[in-house]
Amino acid sequence: MRFLLPAFLLLLQSVLTVHTELVVVPVAVTDSQGRRVIDLSEQSFHVYEDGHLRPTAAFHRGDAPMTLGLVVDRSQSMRQKTAAVLTAVSAVLQSIRTDDELFAVNFDDEVSFELPDHHPFTSDPKTIEEALTTRRSAGRTALYDGVFAGLQQLRAGHGERRALIVISDGGDNASTRRYADVLALARQSDGVIYAIGLLAASAQEDQDAEPLKRLCKDTGGVAYFPRTADEIAEVSAELAAELRNQYTLGFLPGAPTDGRVFRKIQVTATAEGRGRLHVRTRSGYVIVPDRAKP
Repeated sequence: MRFLLPAFLLLLQSVLTVHTELVVVPVAVTDSQGRRVIDLSEQSFHVYEDGHLRPTAAFHRGDAPMTLGLVVDRSQSMRQKTAAVLTAVSAVLQSIRTDDELFAVNFDDEVSFELPDHHPFTSDPKTIEEALTTRRSAGRTALYDGVFAGLQQLRAGHGERRALIVISDGGDNASTRRYADVLALARQSDGVIYAIGLLAASAQEDQDAEPLKRLCKDTGGVAYFPRTADEIAEVSAELAAELRNQYTLGFLPGAPTDGRVFRKIQVTATAEGRGRLHVRTRSGYVIVPDRAKP
C-alpha cells in the first residue's frame, strides 16, 4: 500500500485541476465467476487515460471511511414499495462505521434533504433510516433532480470514498435537470452511483430501468433489480460489501494538448493464477483548467 500524501482524503477532490491534483479512480474487480477480488496489489493494475498508460501515484485497498448518500424515490409509483425501501435501506446501513458520513435525499416532484442545513451529515444510521421512511409517497418522479442534488452534496463530504445509492423504480417525469446534466456533474466527481431498482412485476408507465443502468455504468457503479424481499436484502448487502472492499487508484493527468476537457479512463487488472479479471470503474472524467495559471 502506498501513499504520496499523509491523508489520502486530500486526494479526493470533486473538481480535478490539471496542474495540482490527482485523478482519483474507484475500482471494483471480479473474477470470471463474478466473485469480488479484494487482495490485488498496486502492480496488478494499469491505468490508461485516453489510451495512454499513466503510472499510479496513489493506491489504496480495502476498507476506508466514506461519504454515502441515499437518494430515495418517494413518488406515487413507489407507494406500494415502502416495505421494499425499508428492507434496502436497513441492509445497506448495517455496514456503516462510526467514521462514515451519511446523508439522505428524498424526491418526488421536488427534492428535499432530510438532515438540517447546519448538520448535513451524520454517522448515525438510525437517523438516516427514520428520515427516509417517514415521508409519504406522492406526486411525480424527479429522478434526475434527486441524483443531481445528491452529487452536489457528495462533493461537500470528507470521506476517502464517495458513493450514492439510488432507490427507485427508475422513471422520470418531473425533473428540470436532464441526464446530460447529471452525467456532466458526475464526471467532475470521484463519486460512484449505485442503484437498487424496485420494479413491479407488471409493466408500469412510471418505471424504467434504463436511466438507472446508465447512471451506474457511466460512474463505475452497478444497478441491481431484485424482485423479492430476500433478493432486496441480498443485493443491498452485496452492494454494502463492495463499498467496503474497493480499490482506489490515483494518477497525474497528462498535459492538455487538444483543448478537450473530457478524458476517457480504462483500468485493467492482471494477477498470476487468477484468470481473466473484470474491472469496473468510471468511464472518464472532466478536466477543469487551473484558473491560477496564466
